[in-house]
Amino acid sequence: MKARQPYFGLKGAWLTFWVTVACATDMTLFGYDQGVFGGVIVTPDFLDLLNINGNPKMQSTVTAIYDVGCFFGAISTIWIGERLGRKNTILVGTTIMSIGAILQIAAFGVPQMIVGRIIAGIGNGINTSTAPVWQGETSKASWRGKLIVIEMIMNIFGFMLSNWVTFGLSYATGSIAWRLPLAIQFIFIFILYATVPWLPESPRWLIAKGRIEEADVILADLEALDVDDPYIITQSKDIQWAVNFERENTVPWSKLLRGKTGPNGGTCTIRRLILGMGAQAMQQFSGINVTSYYLPLVLISSVGLDEKLARLLAACNSVSYLLFSTIGIPNVERWGRRKMMIYAAAGQFFCYLIITICIRYNEDPSIGRTANTQWAKASIAFFFLYYVFFGIGWQGVPWLYPTEINSLSMRTKGASLGTATNWIINFMVVEITPVGIASIGWRFYIIWTVFNFSFIPIVYFFYPETADRSLEDLDRFFRENQDILVFKDPDAKSSKRPQRYIDHEREEVRRNSSIVPSDVQAVLNRRSVAERANAEMKDEEKGYTQHAE
Repeated sequence: MKARQPYFGLKGAWLTFWVTVACATDMTLFGYDQGVFGGVIVTPDFLDLLNINGNPKMQSTVTAIYDVGCFFGAISTIWIGERLGRKNTILVGTTIMSIGAILQIAAFGVPQMIVGRIIAGIGNGINTSTAPVWQGETSKASWRGKLIVIEMIMNIFGFMLSNWVTFGLSYATGSIAWRLPLAIQFIFIFILYATVPWLPESPRWLIAKGRIEEADVILADLEALDVDDPYIITQSKDIQWAVNFERENTVPWSKLLRGKTGPNGGTCTIRRLILGMGAQAMQQFSGINVTSYYLPLVLISSVGLDEKLARLLAACNSVSYLLFSTIGIPNVERWGRRKMMIYAAAGQFFCYLIITICIRYNEDPSIGRTANTQWAKASIAFFFLYYVFFGIGWQGVPWLYPTEINSLSMRTKGASLGTATNWIINFMVVEITPVGIASIGWRFYIIWTVFNFSFIPIVYFFYPETADRSLEDLDRFFRENQDILVFKDPDAKSSKRPQRYIDHEREEVRRNSSIVPSDVQAVLNRRSVAERANAEMKDEEKGYTQHAE
């Protein structure tokens, strides 16, 4: 009887496709959860049942408390992510999310709803920290950017779906208008349970754990090559080199948090962490969740539309958001991460500037109600245009960047800290938005105008390009480049892989072509035996010394 092949016999592009399906489903669930509460929070039955009608402070707290859960979930992956691996971590997060969803669906009061949202947030924080890392570590360098951008486009699909679901059910009466939208997230949860268990673990995580033979088989399956192919040997050795270099030069958390890198600071660990966290912080300070969570509320409170029209426009906007975000798929490698962030930030700055001006005159009683209405209508077009720029440049890249910029030993930690940064700033934005709109009106939008403008020089001066590089290329870049200002370095700005990295890989493949894998393993075994013997001799010498003393 023929043994069953792993992954149902799938290899190469098909295997990568199914990893992408699982990761994209995870991000669809994230987008759906992010958008669905924007429709729930303006549903009369929900507001009346929880007794928070006319209480913007409590409305914002019930909405934003989810992000606190996401923050703690993301932080937790610093410890559980490296211990459990990428797949098991996602399954744990999905299970926690399921419990939180059930509590929300069955809620009849604010306490249960808050507990449910915190628990669901913990699960989502775990998943959103892990899925991009898993995708990045199982993808070719030339595919990595496109695939993670596709994940984030599926995040927008989930957001769009939630807008249409809540709009359609706004015509229903009773609690089904908000309980059913919350229940639909189980479709995505079931897909995750059906796909994640049978897919391959990250080969880079396996190598970091010393499980090199398992990792080599997965590397070969992902490339649809034999395990003794020179390219697979080169890949495996390159990852092993990165693991060993990082172990020799790693800095403990106790010193990192105090800024003491000492002589082992050559891996630029703090700098890389800050770049990844900064990308996520900038995404949230762009003002996206002023509109993602509250676009119906913004259109009602700031623009003056009625509830049904506000919901409809929010749903239509989400379709536009989805369509234009697909521009990022073919261009994330062609344009590079730097250009996408810089150009999109410029577009977002322009949109928020015009929105601020329009809402300023919408709130000016001296020009008359007719003129107010015209200014309000003009602002709607720029809310739509803002989503176009954000979808192209800032939706996917900040989630991609921490998975690329951090070293292997810090990748889970870096992604966790980046995602945690995203969620804690997300919480702040979501918490202050209803109160900010109610308190300072049009001046609230000046904040996001200034932030978007500031991103242009920040990215230009400090952010190196990561497009078309292998993850090990980036380790070499930071080992060789200590200057935090990257705008003067042509290799740091190029969206194409620098020639020196290409030459290095070709030389390694050529050298490994003449190596027989069994000989390599024999050498490694002999080296391991010799290292153990040396260690035993040192222990004996130490024992004799102590005895003599």
